[in-house]
Amino acid sequence: MANLRELGHSGLHIAPLVLGGNVFGWTADEKTSFAVLDAFVAGGGNAIDTADVYSRWVPGHEGGGQSETVIGKWLAQRGRRDDVLIFTKVGMELGPDKKGLSKAYVKRAVEASLQRLQTDYIDLYQSHKDDESLPVTEPLEAYAELLKEGKIRAIGASNFSPQRLQAALDAAQNGLPRYESLQPEYNLYDYETFERDDLPIVQASGIGVIPYYGLASGFLTGKYRSEADLQKSARGAGIGKKYLNDKGTALLKALDAVADRHSATQAQVALAWLMQAPGITAPIASGTSPGQVTELTEAMNLQLTAADVAELQTAPVAA
Repeated sequence: MANLRELGHSGLHIAPLVLGGNVFGWTADEKTSFAVLDAFVAGGGNAIDTADVYSRWVPGHEGGGQSETVIGKWLAQRGRRDDVLIFTKVGMELGPDKKGLSKAYVKRAVEASLQRLQTDYIDLYQSHKDDESLPVTEPLEAYAELLKEGKIRAIGASNFSPQRLQAALDAAQNGLPRYESLQPEYNLYDYETFERDDLPIVQASGIGVIPYYGLASGFLTGKYRSEADLQKSARGAGIGKKYLNDKGTALLKALDAVADRHSATQAQVALAWLMQAPGITAPIASGTSPGQVTELTEAMNLQLTAADVAELQTAPVAA
């Protein structure tokens, strides 16, 4: 297994790459999902990130929970619960009365996640989205009870403003549990906002960071380079609008150069950059085949030089 890193002060030690579970039960059926999970563990990974809302956006999946259900079946069939860490989230809308971070809803939602995951505890339970209608203390009070009951081991935050994150950290000094991780959008294309707004907070507090969109929806794999390439997948249209521009093209050129020097792939370089970035514990990335996941896990063995990092970060600026 790769060298483990502690996630904040949680006591949870994870490999430098977290497997994203958003594809399970959606673009990866159950059989494929099992193969992907097997490949991830075989490649040295030990933490899987999902959410109760995955994959509510798919027609016929209105209730969500598909990803958690697949992971739960895999855990049970493979007997892996004791050596794999499960991260899931609460707060996104599953229905008119199933959303937000009220104490009552959090305590109801965790029971549903535990049942789908076929486990007695969740290693990292995350506020998927801040509920600004409530004081930051309300979900923390719910989490305090769940921690005491042993149903969760640590808590994290995702999609919080810097102000609300800091307020929650301040509240934790008064006897409430502390968010030990932050899950922001952060990658080689989009890194300025996190580094400006969130990095000072996480470095001062010592909480861990497990960013999503580490591969910029697949753009940083290098497979989307022209309008024709955008037809390769259902995600292509959105990718093209956001990333296929002068900045994106310059970044792909730099990725090509660094990947060539290390006999690596563009995706491996993009993830290795994240793994070495200040404040980052482990990026989250997903794959829809065992081969893709094996490629991603190999990024944990790639060490970029200072010159590599400079080239990657200055290319988009120059564009």
